[in-house]
Amino acid sequence: MSDTEIKKMPYNLKEKKEKQAAYRSLIRPELADELYDKILDIIVMQKKYKDVNYSAKQLAKDLKTNTRYLSAVVNSRFGQNYSSLLNEYRIKEAVHLMTDRRYLDKTMEEISAMVGFANRQSFYAAFYKNMGDTPNGYRKKHLPKTEKK
Repeated sequence: MSDTEIKKMPYNLKEKKEKQAAYRSLIRPELADELYDKILDIIVMQKKYKDVNYSAKQLAKDLKTNTRYLSAVVNSRFGQNYSSLLNEYRIKEAVHLMTDRRYLDKTMEEISAMVGFANRQSFYAAFYKNMGDTPNGYRKKHLPKTEKK
């Protein structure tokens, strides 16, 4: 394939590569299921995904485990890494805010900060990766009918 045939991914996104780490097979299913429920509780129910400083290290500490084991559980149970998991919930929240008429006056930067992104670039990249569109493009297509200009 020549350079002209290679399609450049926007926002410097890379194709996901499947990796097999040996330690993943050492996960005890019962413990993984228990951690899965606790991860959902902390990340989703307590909305820790909105905290820009809530790291995998902090989550592992809260769950009384280590980051390697946490990473293996997140990967095996959610099918993605920690930051992708957080970004998934951040984007879901952003989509809700972008199309809710109560937040139509908010800029993309404000929405980005409200859902836990550290900066505009990471928000736009994660949004495009998850939604296949830019935040502004998505908002224009999904505005409530009476709000479109």
